[in-house]
Amino acid sequence: MNVFITKVGKFLPNAPVESDDMEKYLGMIDGRPSKARRLVLRRNGIKQRYYALDEQGNATHTNVEMAAASIRQLFDEHFTADDIDLLSCGTASPEQLIPSHAVMVHGLLGGNRNTEVVSFAGSCCTGMDALKYACMAVQTDPSLNAVVSASERLSVWMQANYFQQESEKLSLLEDQPMLAFEKEFLRWMLSDGAFAVRVQGKPAESGVSLRVDWIDITSFANTKETCMYAGAEKDGNGELKGWASFPEQEWLTQSLFALKQDTRMLAENIVPLGIDYLLQLAEKYNLKPEDIDWFCPHLSSMFFKDKILEESKERGFFIPEDRWFVNLPTIGNIASASAFAMIDGLLETGKLQKGQKILLMIPESARFSYCYCLLTVC
Repeated sequence: MNVFITKVGKFLPNAPVESDDMEKYLGMIDGRPSKARRLVLRRNGIKQRYYALDEQGNATHTNVEMAAASIRQLFDEHFTADDIDLLSCGTASPEQLIPSHAVMVHGLLGGNRNTEVVSFAGSCCTGMDALKYACMAVQTDPSLNAVVSASERLSVWMQANYFQQESEKLSLLEDQPMLAFEKEFLRWMLSDGAFAVRVQGKPAESGVSLRVDWIDITSFANTKETCMYAGAEKDGNGELKGWASFPEQEWLTQSLFALKQDTRMLAENIVPLGIDYLLQLAEKYNLKPEDIDWFCPHLSSMFFKDKILEESKERGFFIPEDRWFVNLPTIGNIASASAFAMIDGLLETGKLQKGQKILLMIPESARFSYCYCLLTVC
């Protein structure tokens, strides 16, 4: 595939928020500090994150504004909004049902020309969905200038008014840490921000470019129930009932718009299924662990690092930790933007060398989708 990432842009709103200050922004449930916050943070390893909120919980930026801001970082005297041939955007937190997130971004970018716009909604894989579409388009027509963004404003779902006090199971968290991956875990994990990449049919004339060798995405929804959800409730049979099926007065009393996870399913499936798919791709592409110079796994929590190391070693595709790059502790989990955030962070290290291989891994627990992407440094 002769398709290249030639530039990365980013926008992280406001100053980083330290762990002790989170409730200043998100608020307190029933006016009381969370007893579970420290336990959850110790498990997930996140030290700071970004919120598009001020200390009174007021929004400072929209998702669309952050996406547009990250895209503007790609502009220079040779490339402006009028040079975008394709705009492809992904998010897990669109701010309206209609119009699509991507056309709202296009509208804010302005410019003097109309262009192709495509929008992807879902969970953590949506940024890579958007990138794959752009890569296929550029592969079809190498003259295209494509822009891809992935952005989130998840803090709005994390504010106290979306939660009920029953979300805390403090007495069980120490002995059964997987129970932390419910409402209370997600509340102390998710972060806001936006990243964008420029995709072209040739490398940049200067600086580092990344050739996209392949992007493979799969879903296990045909065999697995829903695991993470919002705007819905899960019944005893594992079926999901959407917000539109509930009376309006229950939307808040049932915490319908809080993010939730089925922690039992998460523990049983998220790592094993990811390794299953990796082994399939290793055979498909004749890929070996020693071929990988940098492994960039999107982790919702550092809790999963040892699980992945252990499982991959047992199953014969072990990439040592000294070849990992993860920036979750310093920027938090930005869902669909996390893969692009790792690309940006890796580029900023200055350690990339021509010919090195980068393997991205993006698991999505919503109903167990996975994306792997292989890049080559040019």
